[in-house]
Amino acid sequence: MRIRFRPLATAGTLLLLLFVPATVRAQTDPLSGLDGFIREVLETWSAPGMAVAVVHDDRVLLARGWGVREVGRADPVDEHTLFAIASTSKAFTTAAMGMLVDEERVSWDDPVTDHLPGFQLFDPYVTRELTIRDLLSHRSGLPRGDRLWYASPFTRAEIMERVRYLEPGWSFRSRYGYQNIMFLTAGELVGKVAGTTWDAFVDERIFTPLGMERSNTTTRDIEARGNVATPHVFTDTAVVTVGWRDFDNLGGAGAINSSAADMAQWLRLQLGNGTYEGTELFSDSVTWEMRGAVTVIPRGQEARETFPETHLQAYGLGWTLQDYRGRLVVRHGGSLDGMRTHVALMPEEDVGVVVLTNLNVSVVPQLVAFHVLDRFLAPREDGSVKDWNDLMRGRWLEDQAEARERREATEAERVTGTTPSLALDAYVGTYQDVLYGTANVSLEEGALVLDVGPYFIGTLEHWHFDTFRARWRERGLGTAMVTFQLGADGQVAEVRVGGFDRFIRAPEGP
Repeated sequence: MRIRFRPLATAGTLLLLLFVPATVRAQTDPLSGLDGFIREVLETWSAPGMAVAVVHDDRVLLARGWGVREVGRADPVDEHTLFAIASTSKAFTTAAMGMLVDEERVSWDDPVTDHLPGFQLFDPYVTRELTIRDLLSHRSGLPRGDRLWYASPFTRAEIMERVRYLEPGWSFRSRYGYQNIMFLTAGELVGKVAGTTWDAFVDERIFTPLGMERSNTTTRDIEARGNVATPHVFTDTAVVTVGWRDFDNLGGAGAINSSAADMAQWLRLQLGNGTYEGTELFSDSVTWEMRGAVTVIPRGQEARETFPETHLQAYGLGWTLQDYRGRLVVRHGGSLDGMRTHVALMPEEDVGVVVLTNLNVSVVPQLVAFHVLDRFLAPREDGSVKDWNDLMRGRWLEDQAEARERREATEAERVTGTTPSLALDAYVGTYQDVLYGTANVSLEEGALVLDVGPYFIGTLEHWHFDTFRARWRERGLGTAMVTFQLGADGQVAEVRVGGFDRFIRAPEGP
């Protein structure tokens, strides 16, 4: 929407303007005071840095950074600082697929196996019926199975091969269930149909025409690019750094790295319904497909309390959709180790915002994004902006308290005074799972060590009976409960690892 200013007709009109409440008058510049708000957010959450871009009426009103790239160092975040945008990559994959739809090389309702003949899921019916639309709308019926890609040794091809062993969690197309591997598959399908790779297609057909020169789809050369944010996580005592992990195997589900300046151009393309500076990258019809509700997202009590203005929420194709204060909001969050992103569009107001942070608290970019949207709505309503920082901080503290209670309950259930059933060396061996691969248990300096590699390596501390607690050596991965189960012969038959599944002991010898 374009705001047209007319000359003031009389001196009386000018006098009247002077008595308009300051909260409303300031909104003639919707971003007035935003700097102070963001600084307050950084302080409240102990967040190292943040970058924000805002687009309105096809103009970049803001693209800048706050804070630092790494705690303890002075290097500032600016509009060109690279962050992992994580699952906000999904919209890029959907747009890429839409380009192929425009070219009539695929259709949204093509069976996936028409283009990837070897692709297979646990249920033969779902394998046959699964469409491209299903890949992009979180209705496959599969649980997340994120350990297949997260900190795993598997390539994209290996993940797609192994997903056939991931058992459904509910009926096909019956409910919403967030699923990264389906988007990974969608990205590989884009590359297959286009005769290239998802990475090359996104670079050539999206990054290049938008001038997104800093953006890429790999972490392998991330440090060499310079001006890169360091990921950070909360510990019990402080905010600490973690390393950039290789997430290239996530592909179309979340492998893009970008900056506020680059993402501003992506916002322009989205608000332009696929057209950027006079050039159509994808059609209006693709835009409406992406923003059309496919899968209903249930709204629990916390969602209702946080967004009382929202009545309906759904997932389209690569985007979350909701009504908010009488407008449609098209948005998506992204989370990877120590990085959080939120992208939000309000098409009826022709406004978009992206928020990038280097701290693992997902509500921080979300609260800033909705604060910005409120600033554009305020002049048209009562001039108010919800205190998102205070609201989200309260919700987060409640969640932290509940997490502490769960940990305390787990501690209370621990049976003291027990010992393992067998000598420690009896637990040593190789364990296998068709989905997650191999788990190795070794004995080092009198303690068991579990290796589900390449990052999930940890020393096992005895908990009770034949259950141990693994403390993963990689900072930020936390702990997991590990339970060995004995067979009828009294020997270890399998091990269950929290976050993974059941690994069966492999026979010894050749």
